[in-house]
Amino acid sequence: MTQKVTTQKERIRGMGLLFVCLMTLGMGHSLFFAIFPPLARDLGLSEVQASAIFTLSAVLWVLMSPFWGRRSDVWGRKPVILLGLVGFGVSTGGLAILLVIGQQGWLPLMTLYVLMILIRSIFGLFGSGSPSAAQAYIADRTTREERTSGVAAIGAAFGMGTIIGPGFAAALAAVHLLAPFFAVAVFAICGAIAIALFLPERQKPAASRSDTPRLKMTDKRIRLFLFLGVAASTIGAAVMQVAAFFVMDTMQLSGQETAQVVGVGMMGMAMATLFAQLVIIPRSNASVRALLVMGILITMFGIALLLIPMMNTGLFTVSLTLQGLGSGLMRPAVAAGGSLAVEPEEQGAVAGFNSSTAAVGFIFVPVVLMPLYLYSPTAPFWVAFIITGLMLLTTRSKQLDVMETPIDTESVEEDAMTRPDRHKNY
Repeated sequence: MTQKVTTQKERIRGMGLLFVCLMTLGMGHSLFFAIFPPLARDLGLSEVQASAIFTLSAVLWVLMSPFWGRRSDVWGRKPVILLGLVGFGVSTGGLAILLVIGQQGWLPLMTLYVLMILIRSIFGLFGSGSPSAAQAYIADRTTREERTSGVAAIGAAFGMGTIIGPGFAAALAAVHLLAPFFAVAVFAICGAIAIALFLPERQKPAASRSDTPRLKMTDKRIRLFLFLGVAASTIGAAVMQVAAFFVMDTMQLSGQETAQVVGVGMMGMAMATLFAQLVIIPRSNASVRALLVMGILITMFGIALLLIPMMNTGLFTVSLTLQGLGSGLMRPAVAAGGSLAVEPEEQGAVAGFNSSTAAVGFIFVPVVLMPLYLYSPTAPFWVAFIITGLMLLTTRSKQLDVMETPIDTESVEEDAMTRPDRHKNY
C-alpha cells in the first residue's frame, strides 16, 4: 500500500516545528548547567551530589535512545516526538517544583535529593525519544543528497537552543531564579501540542511489518558510525568537563575570571558549530567522507593548541572555536552516514543509536579521563588527540566509498515496500 506523500508546504511546516521544539530542548539543557549549580549549593548539596543528578539521566539517555528510535519505526515518528517533549516538560517543571519545596524547607534534604534524581531521570527515560524520532523524521523526508544538510539542521536547532538558554535564563532569573525552568517546561508542553496538531505524519510506518529485521548495534553497516559517534562524544565531553579546571590551574585565575574565559570559549565553540551546520554544510554539498576528514583535522588542530605549554586566554578561545567548527562538520556527517547506510524502515533505529552515542562521553570522561587530569592537566587532551587520530584512520574505510557515488535524488516519501531496491547497495 502506498503511503501518503506530504506536500512541500507541509514538509516545510514540519521541519520548522521540529526546529523550534529541538531548540527548546537545547535551551533546557544549557540553562540547567547555568542555574542549577548555585541552587544546589544553596540547598546544601555538594558538587558531586549535584553532578550525580545529571549522570543518571545521561545513562538512561544512552540506554533508551535506541529503544525509542526503534519504537518510532513501529509507532511512527510523531508519537515518539510527542512523548519526548512531554517527558522533558514534566521533568523540567517537576524539578523546578522540587526546588521550590527545597527552598521552603518542606522536605528533608536527602528525601528531596532522591526525588530530584528520579524526576530528572524522566528526561533521560522519555526525553531521549525526541531527537531520535526527529532525525528519523528528517531522514524519511529528504533525498539522499539532502540527508546531511537535513541532519545538520536538526543539530543546529539544539545548538542554537544551548546558546539562547543562558541568556534566556539570565533574563528571567531577574524575575525569579526558578522562572526559566517553569518557562521552558511550558514551552515544551506547548511544543508537544503544536506537534500533535500540525506535524504531518505518514499514515502507516513502513516498519510495522512483522518481517522487518531488528537493527543491532553490531550490524556491520553502522559499526563505523557508532564508533565515530562515541569518539566525537568523548572528545567533546573531555574538553567541556576539563576546560574550567584546566584554565584555572594553568593560567592561575580566580573562579570569576575562569568563568569568564570559559564562557567566551564555549560561546565561540557554539557559534562555530552553528556556522558549520547552517552555512558550510548546506552550501558545500560535500560527501560524508569529506566532511569527516575536514572535521577531524580541524578538531585535531584545535586540541593540539591546548597542548602548548604557554597557555593564554586567546589560545584557549581559538582552540575551542576550532573544535566547535570541527564538531559541527563531524556530527552531522556521522549521523547522515549511519542514515545512508541502512534501509528506509530502519531509520528510527539508527537514529536512536546515533542519539545514544552523544551522551556516552559524559559517562566515560568522569570515570576515566578526569583521574588522568590529576596526573597531568593536559593528559585528557592527549587522549582526545589520539582518538582523533584513530578517527582519521577510519575515514579510509571502503564503506564510505559508496556514499561518494552519484546520489539518487528521487523523493524518499514513498513506501519502502513499493521500492524495495532503493537502498539495496547501501
